[in-house]
Amino acid sequence: MQALRVGVLAFHGDVAEHVRATEEAGKHLKRALHVILVRTKDDLRGLDALIIPGGESTTLQKLCEREGMFGPMKRIKNIFGTCAGAILLAKTVRNKEKDQRTLGLMDIEVERNAYGRQTESFEKRIQTTLGKIDATFIRAPKIVKVGTDVEILAKDGNEILACEEAKGNKYYLALCFHPELTTTKFHEYFLSRI
Repeated sequence: MQALRVGVLAFHGDVAEHVRATEEAGKHLKRALHVILVRTKDDLRGLDALIIPGGESTTLQKLCEREGMFGPMKRIKNIFGTCAGAILLAKTVRNKEKDQRTLGLMDIEVERNAYGRQTESFEKRIQTTLGKIDATFIRAPKIVKVGTDVEILAKDGNEILACEEAKGNKYYLALCFHPELTTTKFHEYFLSRI
């Protein structure tokens, strides 16, 4: 089997942590991977999947636009977005900055910074379809609404924390929290869907 080419958007955020979690997930699944740090449009060529880490969503947008990456990113068939990455995947964003744009790929509505400021970050044990995990929330968005083709993978009370959408040959996975800090379960799940 040919090695999967998995890109990690590498402008800022938990880039090294996502690379490590992806490589560990590949080992657990016994899948050959080639993880690529993505900083230019050329880095997107030939990717089987892309991971968009957390960070600051408007900064990520501006850097991607500066590098002419928005169009090529939309053509990638499998995208996993955590925190700010979930915002970039969303079709609708509440509390967005003036001129803020997203890839608009996933039929979800998110609210930016819904869990508070950086100083209000927290970790919580949550139940997911993949089992219980420790989830880290850092200036996290909330997924406030999902479309009919979106499956929910984790909730806390009425709050949606993780969801996925498979449509045709496209697959998107969005999480409000940072799994790369505590587990490889979601990276394994993502890789298994490719």
